[in-house]
Order: sequence, then structure tokens, then C-alpha cells
Amino acid sequence: MEEPLDTRLYVDPSLPQTGSWRGSGLPSGPPQLPPVVTGPSLDTARAHMLALGPQNLLAQDEEGDTFLHLFAARGMRWAAYAAAELLQAYRHLDIREHKGKTPLLVAAAANQPLIVEDLLNLGAEPNATDHQGRSVLHVAATYGLPRVLSAVINSGVRVDLEARDFEGLTPLHTAILALNVAMHPPDLCPTVLSTQAQDRLACVQMLLQMGADHTSQEIKSNKTVLHLAVQAANPTLVQLLLELPRGDLRAFVNMKAHGNTALHMAAALPPGPAQEAIVRRLLAAGADPTLRNLENEQPVHLLRPGPGPEVLRQLLKRSRVATPGLSS
Repeated sequence: MEEPLDTRLYVDPSLPQTGSWRGSGLPSGPPQLPPVVTGPSLDTARAHMLALGPQNLLAQDEEGDTFLHLFAARGMRWAAYAAAELLQAYRHLDIREHKGKTPLLVAAAANQPLIVEDLLNLGAEPNATDHQGRSVLHVAATYGLPRVLSAVINSGVRVDLEARDFEGLTPLHTAILALNVAMHPPDLCPTVLSTQAQDRLACVQMLLQMGADHTSQEIKSNKTVLHLAVQAANPTLVQLLLELPRGDLRAFVNMKAHGNTALHMAAALPPGPAQEAIVRRLLAAGADPTLRNLENEQPVHLLRPGPGPEVLRQLLKRSRVATPGLSS
């Protein structure tokens, strides 16, 4: 069970005491942090945030950070909560720093799930994005932060699971790409995943459980998450995606990305155990070996020359004969 954050309000002496700060339409000047406080109550935190006043709470440093951004980044939960209450009253709860991050996005990137949940419950915009178009779901997916996703779920707010960042990726695409990196080089049947891979796999599974559309295609090349898993020669992830319980599996397996099905992409992989495992799993799931890409090629035509892929060449040819009713 997760240990709760220390609920004592304190002010980290490393936070900036002076600097180049700008107020939001208010008189400028460096805000002064309140003195160190060890009281255990939220009421104490509220009192100190009130003492700061709107000028200091709305002031931003040279990187656009407010006190709330700093409290969120450093896990200072009660200080963040009290500051957020006031910023919500001032209608500035979603104030952005220089990279476009709201306090919610800063808390997510800092892996502070309790603060993420607090901010959402206080009314932070759940679909806010930074200058890269990344939402709180993209941030959690990028860094493999399942506790942040849990916080979003626990808050009960509605989030856009199909939001696109400026690369055209949904959070699920982002999570798959991050998992591919963590599992490189892929293993046919990994018995032990690294902690990073476990966290990123958990994010993939949680996004799917939340209702993310596994058939969504990323904008640049129309790849689905299955195409991305095949492209990374990741048999374990391919199998996970093929075991999804909902939807038409055959239609999903045969979706095209600029003309290429997942089976086309698998046939073009370097020869080896991973390629063979992926091809066999795709065929077992209903992949159609007679489909042609934009160059009029079937998957068998994309196998590399040489004796290595001969087993797959014969397998694909037999599968073509065995599925004469499928369109080409």
C-alpha cells in the first residue's frame, strides 16, 4: 500500500527567495516565502497561503513558475493544495510556465499522484496541454507513471483518451512507444521485466482499461499500436494487443498504415526468432497474407532474400492457399 506523503507544511529553503519575477497584472517584485512551518494541518497551510496574498501567489519567476508550480514539483502537498484553492478562486489554477505546463502537468511530470488528484478535484483543466500538445495522460505515458494514471482515474474527471499531441500521437501510442524503448532489445518470452518496463506496461494496460481506442491511427503514418509493436519487433507486446477482448480482431489485425498491414511490416523485419514469432501470431489472429500494399506486394514479397526466412516463405505461401476467400 502506498505510503502517504508527509502532510507537514514546510517551505524548502532551496526555493528561490529572490529573482526576476513578474506579476500577472500586479505590481512586480520578488515574493517572500513564508517562514518554515512544521504544523501538520491543512489549515496551517491555508493560513500561510493567505498571508502570501494574491500578488505573490500569482507572481511568476523568469521561467514562468508560480509558487504552486514549485510546490507541485517538490511534492509539498498541503502547500500546493492551499495555494491551488486560492488560485482557483482567482481563476488562475491553470496558469502556465514557460513550457506551457500548468501546475497539473508539472505535478504529473514530477510523479506526484496525490497532488495530481488534488488539483483535478479542485477543478484543474484535465485536458490542458503543454507547448508540445501533451496532456496529463501523455505525460504519464511518456515517463511510465501508472500512479499518475491512477490519480486521474480516482478523481473521476472525464479526460480525452484520444487527444493528439503535436506529433499526432494519442496517449496510448505514446505509451506503446515508451514501452518499446524500455523493452529493447525485445525478448520472445521475458520472465522478468525491468522496473521501468513494468511501469510502462502498466500504463499501456491502464489506458486500455480506461477505454483508449487500440484501433486509433497516429497521424503521420497511420500506424496503429499493433503496427508500432511489430515495427519494434516486440513479440510480447504484439501478443498482448492480440489478446484484447473487444472489437473485431481480424479487422484490427488487417488495418493498413499507408498500405501496409502489420503482417507486411512483420515480413520486412530482420530474420530471426522474433520475426517468426510475430508472423505466426499475426496469422493465428487472422492476418490475411493475400492483402497487397500500395506497391502491389503481398507480405511474402517483403521477406529478405536468403535461407533464413525460408520457413516463413513457405508458411505464408501455404496460408495464401488456405485463405482463398479473402480479398487481395
